[in-house]
Amino acid sequence: MSEDRPAGAVDEVSVEATGETVGEAKWKALRDLELAVPGLDKASVRFQVISEGERGLLGVGYSPARVIASGAAGAPVRRPREDETELEQRVRELVERVVASIGVGAVTEAYEGDEEVLVTCTGGDLGLLIGKHGQTIDALQYLCNAILFRGGQGKPVTIDAAGYRERRRIALEGIALRAAERAATGERVALDPMTAVERKVVHERLKDVAGIATTSEGTEPNRHVVVFPG
Repeated sequence: MSEDRPAGAVDEVSVEATGETVGEAKWKALRDLELAVPGLDKASVRFQVISEGERGLLGVGYSPARVIASGAAGAPVRRPREDETELEQRVRELVERVVASIGVGAVTEAYEGDEEVLVTCTGGDLGLLIGKHGQTIDALQYLCNAILFRGGQGKPVTIDAAGYRERRRIALEGIALRAAERAATGERVALDPMTAVERKVVHERLKDVAGIATTSEGTEPNRHVVVFPG
């Protein structure tokens, strides 16, 4: 070890990648960085956008987007579990690619249960991943479900980050109660599309409310809860 090198210090490695878009360049840079840095902690990865690229006119003057990804060698590693199922791997890799494309260096893990696949994201700028009012993480969750159902793998996916889904459960219960109040006046209330797990929260919250009934209608991924007098 060099005399002027602090004990326990780790080397930082940077790789540059290009793509048609910044998102594609980030994904390629992260992939190359993982190959270059054994034990890479993806939550610590930093991206620097060198150029957003130019599409050009009729192919003339095109220049790709350029991104530099930097990460520390020797960082703790989280590798896919040895018992990871095919569906878990597919979902994890899909989420990882999208998360990396928006510049969030989170660690992603997927767990397949009897009724759903739960994906957890840790580290990185999770606020950016969640988005305002959960719009980003909900859009990512919707995308994953749409892709899986189109491919015939119809098991709902729930994506969580920083305990957002527990907060979402509390919000869903509030939505359910407000819908019940409207339904009590004779109105039939159709809620927004939800995953099977979210729909279950609504059904469970209202099952003991007198004079109120619930049902699920529509097909995945647009299946939703309807609250009505019953």
